[in-house]
Amino acid sequence: MSRVVIIAANTFREHLRDKVLYSLVFFGLFLIGGALLLGSLTIGEQSKVVKDIGLAGINLCGVLIAIFVGIGLVSREIEKRTIYTILAKPVPRSQFLLGRYIGLVVTLLVNTSVMTVCFLGVLLASGISPDIGLVKAVALILVELCVLVAVSMLFSTFTTPTLGAAFTIAIYIIGHLANDIKALADKMQEGVIPWVLKGVYYLLPNLEFFNIKGDAAYGVSIGMNYVAASAGYGLAYAAIVMAAACVIFERRDF
Repeated sequence: MSRVVIIAANTFREHLRDKVLYSLVFFGLFLIGGALLLGSLTIGEQSKVVKDIGLAGINLCGVLIAIFVGIGLVSREIEKRTIYTILAKPVPRSQFLLGRYIGLVVTLLVNTSVMTVCFLGVLLASGISPDIGLVKAVALILVELCVLVAVSMLFSTFTTPTLGAAFTIAIYIIGHLANDIKALADKMQEGVIPWVLKGVYYLLPNLEFFNIKGDAAYGVSIGMNYVAASAGYGLAYAAIVMAAACVIFERRDF
C-alpha cells in the first residue's frame, strides 16, 4: 500500500508542474468569470445563468483533464520507455496503475476545489447566495470524473493515446445518452437491435446519474439518498473498470 501512496504522490507532483493542467484550470475559471458577465446581461435569470455556466465550466475542465491526461498516464511511460525502469523495481503493475489513478483523482479534486471556491466567489460577487444543491452537483461531477479517469486508463493499457481518447470521448457521449438508448430499446420490441441497445445501456456507465447541474441551477431540491446512490454506483463502476485495467496491464507483454 505504501508503494501506491508513493506513486500517487509522485503523480500528483508531476501534474502540479504540468502547464496543460494550469491552462485548463484557467480556461475553467474564464468560463466561470464569463458567467458573471452573461448573468448581468440576462434580465431576471441572472442567478440561473451564473450557476449553470459556472457548473458547466467546472465540469468541462474536469472532463478534459480526466480524458486527455488520464490517457497519457500509462502511454506516456511506454513511449518514453520509462515503464521498463519502473517495472524492473519490486513494484507490482497493479499497484503502479492504482497509484497513477489515485494521483490523477487527487489532482482533479484539488483543481475542482479551486474552481469551486472561485465559483462561489463569483456567486457572492453577483449577490447570489450559494446553496447545498451546488455542493451536491460538484460532488457528483467529481464522481463522474473518477469514472472517466478509470475508463481512460483502461484504454491506455492496451491501445494508442489517439484511439484511447476517441474511445473515452465516445463512452462519455454515449453515457450521457444512456436514458435515450434505454427508451429506444423499450420501444423496439423485436429483432436483435433492442438487445444490443440494452447491452450497451447496462455495460457502459450511465453518466446522466451524475448530471444534476440543471436541478442545482434552478434550485430544485436534490435528496441525499439520490446523491449517495449515484456516488455509490459511480465509485463501484470505477472500481470494476480499474480492476479490469489492472488485469490487462498485468498480462501485457512489454
